Amino acid sequence: MSANGAVWGRVRSRLRAFPDHLAACGAEASAYGRCVQASTAPGGRLSQDLCGREFEALRSCFAAAAKKALRGST
Repeated sequence: MSANGAVWGRVRSRLRAFPDHLAACGAEASAYGRCVQASTAPGGRLSQDLCGREFEALRSCFAAAAKKALRGST
């Protein structure tokens, strides 16, 4: 396998793991989704960083889930 093929293999495996990592953060994803939905409801106005706290919680959870999975696979 070429070096380029090895890189794409790692990328594909990470993409396949994405749904599992996201599923581990259901509460955070729901909170972020509710915030965005409320902001885009009639009369609402979505703007940058409006749901920043919820997004940061989701990002942190996702990063922790990915790290945990990465440590478990070695």
